[in-house]
Amino acid sequence: MIIEEITVTAFQQHTRIVGCERTKRAICIDPGDDSEEIVAAIDKHGFELQAIAVTHAHLDHIGGVSALKKLKPAANIMIHQADEFIYDALPTQAAWIGVPQSQWAALGFDYEKPPKADGYWEDGQTYKVGALEFQIIHCPGHTPGHVVLFEPNERKVFVGDVLFAGSVGRTDLPGGSTEQLLDSINNKLLPLGDDVEVYSGHGPVTTIGHERKTNPFLTGVYKLGAGRF
Repeated sequence: MIIEEITVTAFQQHTRIVGCERTKRAICIDPGDDSEEIVAAIDKHGFELQAIAVTHAHLDHIGGVSALKKLKPAANIMIHQADEFIYDALPTQAAWIGVPQSQWAALGFDYEKPPKADGYWEDGQTYKVGALEFQIIHCPGHTPGHVVLFEPNERKVFVGDVLFAGSVGRTDLPGGSTEQLLDSINNKLLPLGDDVEVYSGHGPVTTIGHERKTNPFLTGVYKLGAGRF
């Protein structure tokens, strides 16, 4: 597995190109911005971009979908259908986090409506990228249609904004649910195994085991409320 990470936007969101070393097929997970670096990372390895893989549809994770689809039209845009209303609302999402419309253009939030999805994730499906086999796990709570991509042979999981090093995703935006988020973490992520590396949408890489033992939202030290992302 080859992983290229490009951190974009004021939200310091991690867009990742994940490719199969043998077949050169790849996916782009959460293109958050119209960044030339994203395309450069794909082309540097000679990757064939198979999919634009959206974990969830918040603006900092899909802001670059339109631009990437124009440059790599053969790549399928994949989202979970339960996040489609968030995906379609991209042009107005900045209002959800309190940014006045008069500031959208200056802050880079003047998004066009993204292209229609080419396919929908389903919980439990196996999504093959060359020799890589990602298990798609529906983990609602941060958004209704949030998914994570787990590669069991590589022992890596790409979790979007469900779980962070020392924190968890916020639940105060449309479609969020504290109960669902904690259920997703406890019953879908933690059972993957303590050795699994966790690639979050923001912050450093961690492991399931480290978060199980030290994350204050999982140990009961903190109660979940509004978060950063």
